[in-house]
Amino acid sequence: MHRIKRLSLLSLSVILAAVFCLYSLALAADPPGDRLSVSGIFKSPTGKGVKEVEVEVLVNGQHIKPLGKDESIVTGKPGAFAADFQLPAGTLPQAKVEVKAFKPNWKPPPATTVKVVDAGADAQGNRVFQAAQNFTLQRTVTPAFWIATLILLGAYIIISFEWMHRTLAALLGAALIVFISYTAGVFDKGWFILSFEDAMGAIDLNVIFLLLGMMIFVGVLKKTGMFQFLAYKSYAWARGNVFVLSFVLQFLTAVLSAFLDNVTTMLLVIPVTIEIAVTLKVHPLNFLIPQVFASNVGGTATLIGDPPNILIGSYTGLTFGAFVTNLALVCIVCQVFSCFYYLWWHKKDYAQADVKDVERTIAFLREEYRITDKKLMIQGLIMLGFTIFLFAVHGFLHMQVSVAALIGSLLLMAVSKLDIVEILEKEIEWPSLMFFVGLFVIIAGAEETGLIQQIANSVLYFSQGKLWLAIILILWVSAIASAFIDNIPFTATMLPVVLFMSESFGLPKDNVLWWSLSLGACLGGNGTMIGASANVVTVGMAEKAGYHISFVEYMRRCWWPMMIIVTISMFYLLLFY
Repeated sequence: MHRIKRLSLLSLSVILAAVFCLYSLALAADPPGDRLSVSGIFKSPTGKGVKEVEVEVLVNGQHIKPLGKDESIVTGKPGAFAADFQLPAGTLPQAKVEVKAFKPNWKPPPATTVKVVDAGADAQGNRVFQAAQNFTLQRTVTPAFWIATLILLGAYIIISFEWMHRTLAALLGAALIVFISYTAGVFDKGWFILSFEDAMGAIDLNVIFLLLGMMIFVGVLKKTGMFQFLAYKSYAWARGNVFVLSFVLQFLTAVLSAFLDNVTTMLLVIPVTIEIAVTLKVHPLNFLIPQVFASNVGGTATLIGDPPNILIGSYTGLTFGAFVTNLALVCIVCQVFSCFYYLWWHKKDYAQADVKDVERTIAFLREEYRITDKKLMIQGLIMLGFTIFLFAVHGFLHMQVSVAALIGSLLLMAVSKLDIVEILEKEIEWPSLMFFVGLFVIIAGAEETGLIQQIANSVLYFSQGKLWLAIILILWVSAIASAFIDNIPFTATMLPVVLFMSESFGLPKDNVLWWSLSLGACLGGNGTMIGASANVVTVGMAEKAGYHISFVEYMRRCWWPMMIIVTISMFYLLLFY
């Protein structure tokens, strides 16, 4: 009995203690008050969300801290933010609620008063109020703007005049951007250009892996002797007619460039072309310059044929089929013109060719340029065909083109049982891939600090709101600029500019301004020896073989045909779009 009484007293004590604790907690808790929810989106003048904006909320001029946070609110990638605040009961809706914002390289807007709406009461008895509004930020010129501008221009100048290897120039520029951001930018936000996370995010791996996959394909097919065999066949088809030979070599180069890439194509055909030219006693440059011109024209026709197109396709999501549909026709017309132009330009040189013993020459080339590994060639062509099929349907599959290139090339490596280490060491142009890495970071720095928007605003201003004038401006500015600076960094710079203009005109994703940029950058690169990477490779390999050509002489042979095919492209764009 006593034991039962003791247990009952103990239970009562526990219950009383629990009630006391709950009562104490209730007394200690904040009484019901006003709960404020503030949300919004910060956008640029083009309507894009601005991330990493530091947001501050003021009530009657006093800074208030958000619930559960000890620091200021920061916008996410879409530029959106949301925060809750607890205020004393009766503060709202009479109180003045304002939002302030700060981000380096953007003009701090004045405190903006937001409208507060009563949303009723919550379960805890708080009066809930909501405020939602979108905000527009304007760019401002800071030291970071000028640093990013100088680095971009400096990289262009160094690359154009070849004062430094372009890969070193690009990587050094990228490293300077990040270094300055984390030194001077730490002490003064006006010097902060680009965060390390944003720099890594700016590297377009779709471009990198697409190029890597296609380089593996070329490295494998090169071992079969297929490209040399095609050159021999070109000579055999011509039967000693040098005019026909030049025409066939140009078209063959254009087609190969459309499905491989123009730099790789020239690397493969240059040694064979030089040997054929020497056999015919024709100066090799009389074949090589028409060929490199053709490689740039042919590469323009597809997404994978020329690096500027690869950049455009990856940036916009435009499909392989979209490039072929919109560019193949005009490229065929331009290629036919350039073939006949160079046949006319070199008519005296071709007429003096030594074609006395055609059959003996064909026999020599047949023996010299044979298929060395037929099985590997068949495997390579099957996998290349499969990859091109994936390119054609990648838009339907929502697959990135880099996935198609990698799966095709790596399946080829697995089937062929070649040494992957040897291919990666000897056949992959790692300097070119690292050049793209550095270039992406430099362009991201220019975009983050507002330089790209300034360029876009200027082009838009000169176009006077007229689409036809914008088409002409983008085409010709791209063509002339790409003739004197490498068209790869120029295209990378123009991507956000054209996107800005497309949005300003209210155009769909697949719009004529992208084709203007592609045709201008790819075809304009034909104008001088430094305008396109394929030109630089061709001149370098020709000089290594003992055949020098000056900058002026190259320009004399290529400038006017470039201007004519760009003019053809202009009429094509204006007539069909």
